[in-house]
Amino acid sequence: MSAQHPIAIVGGGPAGALAGTLLAAAGKEVILFDEKLAWEKPCGGGLTHKAVERYPFLADARSGSHLVGHCELISPSGKTVRFDMQYPVAIFSRLALNGLLLERAERAGVKVHRARVAEITGDTRGWKLVTPDGEYSASYLILAAGARNLFRSQFLSPVSPSDLMVTAGYFIPGSSSLLQIQFLEGITGYIWVFPRADHVSAGIAGKMDGTPTAKLRRKLEDWLEKNGFQLDGARFYSHILPSFRTETLDKLKVCGEGWAMIGDNAGLVDPITGEGLYYALRSAELCATAVARGEPADYQARLQEDVLGELKLAAKVSHRFYNGEIFGHSVLERIVHLTAQSASFRELMSDLFAGTQGYRDLRARLYQILPSVMAESLAATLCSPWNSRRSDFVKHASFE
Repeated sequence: MSAQHPIAIVGGGPAGALAGTLLAAAGKEVILFDEKLAWEKPCGGGLTHKAVERYPFLADARSGSHLVGHCELISPSGKTVRFDMQYPVAIFSRLALNGLLLERAERAGVKVHRARVAEITGDTRGWKLVTPDGEYSASYLILAAGARNLFRSQFLSPVSPSDLMVTAGYFIPGSSSLLQIQFLEGITGYIWVFPRADHVSAGIAGKMDGTPTAKLRRKLEDWLEKNGFQLDGARFYSHILPSFRTETLDKLKVCGEGWAMIGDNAGLVDPITGEGLYYALRSAELCATAVARGEPADYQARLQEDVLGELKLAAKVSHRFYNGEIFGHSVLERIVHLTAQSASFRELMSDLFAGTQGYRDLRARLYQILPSVMAESLAATLCSPWNSRRSDFVKHASFE
């Protein structure tokens, strides 16, 4: 096989579609394979302000998204805080989002095939991809088909259950203007309620080597019933997400001679929040740029600088975030408490949801706002006996 063969992308989600668009725009011949193409992927579908700001073309799918500016955090013990986010989160229908990105890819010149790739063979000289409708040759291979696709193990070790999260959830008919996060006792994960344009995505996530999926589902259903969500007409879903440990990210190899991995396929998901869309798009951009320049090996270094450092730090603190204690209380309880009592801490939480506050400079910001947080928390505690109504307690927050 020669370099005249096209670049093959396996997977037509956001990462694969954007990589194809950028490569085609750079004059490369690209062929993309996906057996489903645009479909309603089982996930929350949230895109941060950081993502929408970096990729403004996402506004073209605004009709398939729902901007949510109000957030509710619930601690494991049931204490609650609501606050306004400075930058609303865009909750996308994945059908609309994937459809937009695939249309852009086709307009850029990508040949999109709705077909399942059954076999990949080859080496650094080129690749052969086998589908039900024939065989295709490629000069370079980009894998973008998820963390547990069959071909990942041809290039890297299989993903351990310790590096995965399981999710279970429902698409529920109805509407809402409130994004809800319920932290859970003894589970490295959370329940979410993400309002979409014409329904609500409610789900639960936990480490694969921790709580069984069936138990997670029962816990979610109990919570939904308790909080007034009706499952009549709802559609169940389940999915697996990467949630790599620090040691896994330290050894992660995202490219080699003639191949690269992007998005979930490379495990690029925040181990704390489960966010993957921004990292899918960013890894696609970094990979496509390196390949288009004829320097594909640069992708590993650029990803390390821009993405992996952030994810490694998140992995390092993930266990403490979900299971640690501070001042005799769980970290999760303390986060909800401080969000309720401190305007400075609410601003920090708002920036974390927007993606404008990263993990690498989070400690420095915490030290910077600590005096204000402590003063505001103390003032709220001292004044609370005189507050007759919750709205008098904190203008934009409640703590029950």
